[in-house]
Amino acid sequence: MNGSWDAPRLRFLADVNVGRLGKWLRALGYDVLPGPCPGDAALLALAEREGRVLLTRDRRLTLAPQVRGGAVRLLLVRSERLPEQLREVLAWPGLDPPRPFTRCLLCNSLLAPAPPEAVEEHVPPYVRRSQAEFRQCPSCRRVYWRGSHWRRMHRLLASLLSPVSEGL
Repeated sequence: MNGSWDAPRLRFLADVNVGRLGKWLRALGYDVLPGPCPGDAALLALAEREGRVLLTRDRRLTLAPQVRGGAVRLLLVRSERLPEQLREVLAWPGLDPPRPFTRCLLCNSLLAPAPPEAVEEHVPPYVRRSQAEFRQCPSCRRVYWRGSHWRRMHRLLASLLSPVSEGL
């Protein structure tokens, strides 16, 4: 995996129908907000207001005036399967390379380095003894480290992205 904790610049908004895709894109370091549930109007308004690329499987959204007029960029995700969905997004022209594990998987905030003493109350004792490097979400305070869960995610991401994974 890339050792950098900086995140790519292109920002996304994941429609509810691609929510799992959004989580895995966050794991790759991309800025991906989950879409609001109230409906298409709120989704399109948020994408336009924040300049986010709307990720969706809903073909009807391609006909929205904001999309047709160019105010909202949209990527229509064609596949139902996660590996192919990830490949579709990673083929987006001009997308920065992935920088895995730089964002909070829950709230999308950039993770910040945290000294072990700052997170000791938030991690189990065996983790405090076995890990020296931690990242913490400044918003929700969730703590991340490169333990067994990180290794499993790393292997899964590498397998999902096999042709793309040279940079992971």
